[in-house]
Amino acid sequence: MAVYTQWSNEKIAALLERSYGLAPLACAQGIAQGVENSNYLLTVGAGAAETNYILTLYEKRVNPADLPFFLELMQHVARGGVACPQPIVRRDGALFGIEHGKQAALVSFLHGQSRTQFAAPQVAAVGETLGAFHCAAAGFAGQRANTLSLAGWQGIYAKLAGRLDEIEPGLEALVHDELDYLAQHMPQLRGLPAGVIHADLFPDNVFFEGDAVSGIIDFYFACVDALAYDVAIALNAWCFDPQHHFSADCSRALLSAYQKKRVFAAAEVAAFPTLLRGAAMRFLLTRAHDWLHQDPAALVRPHDPREYAAKLRFHQQVKAPGDYGL
Repeated sequence: MAVYTQWSNEKIAALLERSYGLAPLACAQGIAQGVENSNYLLTVGAGAAETNYILTLYEKRVNPADLPFFLELMQHVARGGVACPQPIVRRDGALFGIEHGKQAALVSFLHGQSRTQFAAPQVAAVGETLGAFHCAAAGFAGQRANTLSLAGWQGIYAKLAGRLDEIEPGLEALVHDELDYLAQHMPQLRGLPAGVIHADLFPDNVFFEGDAVSGIIDFYFACVDALAYDVAIALNAWCFDPQHHFSADCSRALLSAYQKKRVFAAAEVAAFPTLLRGAAMRFLLTRAHDWLHQDPAALVRPHDPREYAAKLRFHQQVKAPGDYGL
């Protein structure tokens, strides 16, 4: 979540009344976390009738044609028992619409808080939640290709080539050589079990109440891809400490808890070292892009791509899935 487009309370209040029949707006606060869309926490009504919502204005990376997939997926997995925000239906019956030149949607507020510190018990809860999400999404009919797979990484690198050493000396060579490796090995994994993946299950997208997961948010990278790739994204996000050192305890917790809901196929286990390298490359490149193309007017904090360079270097040294606890 983030704020690129800054709207006044008056503009938001008029939108709520006109498009949703909601009033009065008590408060609208921009949310600075994340990097993709503009988001506001809204408080509507007063006293016992006070209700919170999240207003999302879709920005540069979101194709409006994908919005039905994202929003209907949220409805679908909620029916399957996964706690997540629910789209609020507009007066016109749609789940989203154009407001002042921006595609916008309003969703319900999810209780709980994201965690910046966690250990194996919380990571296990994340693993089980991801397994439940994959099971709940299995019957979803929507289709969306992953635009940030190998071809997408190569396209981003083409735009950044020659500038990566501005971020960190040696980063250019690391990315160039790793993309060559992934171009040889990722196509061999196309037969892995596939389905709808969240593709962005980072700590700021998981809410807790105590040690229990209260829900997941931010479905705007969801797509159809290898399910184990989604697990690799989560492992990279949850199983390294703040100094980017790998935690074997957290990795075992994540993978074991996930398999309470869905057991890995042998081919998925064998593919994990490559999938983890690919997942690290994906976020290294998108973070590098945002790092080198910061919008000084945006209320947003770009994430440091060097974190994922360190994780990639770790995975390059791993030779067997057993090193991850599989």
